[in-house]
Amino acid sequence: MAKTILHKAATRGHADHGWLNSHHTFSFANYYHSERMQFGALRVLNDDIVAGGRGFDAHPHDNMEIISIPLEGALEHKDNLGNTVITKAGEIQVMSTGTGVFHSEYNANSDIPAHFLQIWLFPNKLNVAPRYDQVTIETGRPNTLQQLISPDQNGEGTWLYQDAWFHMGSFDKGGAATYDVKKQGNGVYFFVIKGKFTINGQELDSRDGYGVEDVSSFNITSLEDGARLLMMEVPLIR
Repeated sequence: MAKTILHKAATRGHADHGWLNSHHTFSFANYYHSERMQFGALRVLNDDIVAGGRGFDAHPHDNMEIISIPLEGALEHKDNLGNTVITKAGEIQVMSTGTGVFHSEYNANSDIPAHFLQIWLFPNKLNVAPRYDQVTIETGRPNTLQQLISPDQNGEGTWLYQDAWFHMGSFDKGGAATYDVKKQGNGVYFFVIKGKFTINGQELDSRDGYGVEDVSSFNITSLEDGARLLMMEVPLIR
């Protein structure tokens, strides 16, 4: 029998630091909710807006898969692996932090905010050599789900150390897609970036999150033009 959890946008944790306005779907920093610690391997889903010229100073991570998806503006990434890169809307970055990485993330522009999703997954392999990758999200394919991330190093998009698949799509009103779970036993977490959708009959608004377990196939329909959806299929580790 299907098990679902609905996280309405207004129920997320919120922190406004002036330079950073952040909404947390799961417990993070000073926001703690005992029933919102994770969805399987998905540990963090933060919806961040960073003021012009500001950002996160260099800080460490280890044994976590970290994904950044800019929605508006651009981020400047620097790390102790020797990478200094700009990631802009239409691209994604993935770090496998493994044995440890120091990195900073700054708004690449001084005059406009940078808006991005920050996502953390627990890895399926510990203490790997740290790595960084960045890929472009293809555009021009409305009403389809584009694969962004998979476990396959030779697959579409980029890859990470987890049996996880990320897909994103932009939809017209009435646009529809289906999705079949890639690995038996995985769950799927949906996050509406913009607009409204129905997923297997459940209506979702902008910035809502919806986790589903024990379902192998999904019917997705957009209720608005320009709607955008992020899907994260992850193992249901506890």
